[in-house]
Amino acid sequence: MKRCAILTMDSLENFEAYDDLLAQPLAELGWQMEMISWRDTKVNWDDFHAVIVRSPWDYQDDADKFMQVLAKIEQSSAHLENSLAVMQWNIDKLYLKELEAKQVNIVPTLWREHFEASELPAFFEHFDAEQIVLKPRISANADNTFWLTKENYQAKLAELRDAFATRNFMVQPFMESVIEEGEFSLFYFDGNYSHAILKTPKQDDFRVQEEHGGRLTAVAPEEELVRQASVALAVIREMPLYARVDFVRSGDTFALMEAELIEPSLYFNMDEQSATRFAQAFAAKMQKLAI
Repeated sequence: MKRCAILTMDSLENFEAYDDLLAQPLAELGWQMEMISWRDTKVNWDDFHAVIVRSPWDYQDDADKFMQVLAKIEQSSAHLENSLAVMQWNIDKLYLKELEAKQVNIVPTLWREHFEASELPAFFEHFDAEQIVLKPRISANADNTFWLTKENYQAKLAELRDAFATRNFMVQPFMESVIEEGEFSLFYFDGNYSHAILKTPKQDDFRVQEEHGGRLTAVAPEEELVRQASVALAVIREMPLYARVDFVRSGDTFALMEAELIEPSLYFNMDEQSATRFAQAFAAKMQKLAI
């Protein structure tokens, strides 16, 4: 049986993770799955045929070190999924600017290298918005993400200065549809659609992650949503083994929030066949690569 490492973090105690659902379908296809922390310095990556990045949800705290680990895996005899090139491109949300240039409909965004408190009023004016969101270009789990209003932003200046003292960041108008309806996630395995969910934040919050009280609902995506997802996937530099594209409703269409190609939760719990589809896509790709 071939060995496959599932790259995770030291402890998932405070997170909702569903990668254990991959164990059986992978085993049925001849792959033994082992959960390995990306911070484990003793592991020999040559001992594995493949490494799948899944739940290293603390990587944003030490992004350079995380990328060094991925580079080490890439240099070993193990096959890395998604590829190092895809993850190097995807780790900085500036990739959204590239997608926008290729006609992908994204949430309107300003990009900043340094935080200046004096610019905040201009951000509201630029988007003609009463509410805006600031978040780091390298982030996960909504860490250091700020939902600001014209009334409250001055009270958060100390937090903002601290959060963005050494981080470049992005500014977006707050999308009311996030709290009115939720955020849609569509999942693709080796380019093939698998399933979709709607993530809705709890009352008086905008974060849709389960860890922050978000609610999940399995959905059949609208035709326009599938079309926008297809447009986004078509211009990604190479087809990844797994992709999650997150959208919010914007008028009569949908706007891309993020294309998650490193460590997105794939919510195998929301579709009973999704783990099997993932395992089949992975095994087929490994067979094609003679691994």
